[in-house]
Amino acid sequence: MTLETVVQASPDQVSCVLEGEAAILNLKTGVYYGLDPVGAMVWKLIEQPRTVASVRDAMLESYDVDAGRCELDLLTLLGKLEGEGLIEVRTTVA
Repeated sequence: MTLETVVQASPDQVSCVLEGEAAILNLKTGVYYGLDPVGAMVWKLIEQPRTVASVRDAMLESYDVDAGRCELDLLTLLGKLEGEGLIEVRTTVA
């Protein structure tokens, strides 16, 4: 996954925000996931297709964090979401 990769929440899930945190249900596996408020912001951003770079930039505007740390943490989170089948990843905008 690179900064140019396009990510989007999978259609095989349902989610909602509860007290600033996101609750996600993978419809294929029946497994629930929870995201803290920072993760919930990422989740909200990727409801529509976005590049990893645009998600990172939005996070940098909202949080006082080092750009390198933000990028690393974002790529880690997106990798975990992809591994659980919660997001779609592609190299170009559809």
